[in-house]
Amino acid sequence: MSASLTELEIAVFAGETGTHLLDEPRSPRFGRFRARFDEAAYRRELEAGGLRFVARSEPAFPGRLRAIHDPPPGLFVRGEQELALLERPCVAVVGARSCSPYGTAVALAFGRELAAAGVVVVSGLARGVDAAAHRGALDAGQTVAVLGCGVDRDYPRAHATLASAVAGSGLIVSEYPPGVEPAPWRFPARNRIVAGLSVATVVVEARERSGALITADLALEEGREVLAVPGEITSHLSRGTNALLRLGATPATCVEDVLDAIGVEPAPEERPALGERLEAVRAAVADAPATADEVARALGVGSGEAAAALAELELLGLVSSSEGLYRSAVGRRTRPSA
Repeated sequence: MSASLTELEIAVFAGETGTHLLDEPRSPRFGRFRARFDEAAYRRELEAGGLRFVARSEPAFPGRLRAIHDPPPGLFVRGEQELALLERPCVAVVGARSCSPYGTAVALAFGRELAAAGVVVVSGLARGVDAAAHRGALDAGQTVAVLGCGVDRDYPRAHATLASAVAGSGLIVSEYPPGVEPAPWRFPARNRIVAGLSVATVVVEARERSGALITADLALEEGREVLAVPGEITSHLSRGTNALLRLGATPATCVEDVLDAIGVEPAPEERPALGERLEAVRAAVADAPATADEVARALGVGSGEAAAALAELELLGLVSSSEGLYRSAVGRRTRPSA
């Protein structure tokens, strides 16, 4: 019997029994399962559903993930891309589900610029930072979602369209076979795969006790780079990231900090030429978020003129908006070059 068959059996048995397994169990229950398991038929079912399985012992299994101390028996995969995608430089971008507008803007910008530089952005398809990182990456390149449930599930359901886009240009992976329901204990297990696939993990926003911090801890245990985006000291959403910085995590003040850490050159910057009017409006939100009315008062122009300029800047990707506030988009290096 081949090693890959054994690993597929372990993965399917773990999914059916709701257990966390890395190696072959020595139990009568597993023996009975094994006696009735038909690998060929199961693989045909996977293929019919647009899915596949790569075993830990197979050459296509991601090398970085195989190197962690508790790699899964294999990965179930959704998407048309080859598994070689997971051998490219991958960076995890993770953070709070209930993130702030600032966290959303940072995750979008980091996802977009990392992908533009050829980096594969890895995250967990959750609400908040994860979703923003995936969406940003889809604007410029490829992204991989790691699920804490069956690979056929779109979780949360509100992200079904996002999941389809991720699978269309990248990959969705899970150690859990089709049909497995999400459960709280599966998400910390999922986080080790997020960290294991990645050469570095970027935490955008995180509370003191956060799944994103679990991912960061797992990355550190494997000797991978961990970066944290500094946040306001008065915000609960920044307590986790600021704690990481106190412990020695690399500050991620711009996407080039991340690219420097992994040795990847940034994509050439194509900043559009702006006229005097748009430059003035962008400068008005450079230091702090502001409403269109506040920008209008600061510049002494009409509210309609300010709103039109802000909308134009947003279309150019130079300004982002949320809940009526406009803020300057996260840019390139703001610190002096070394």
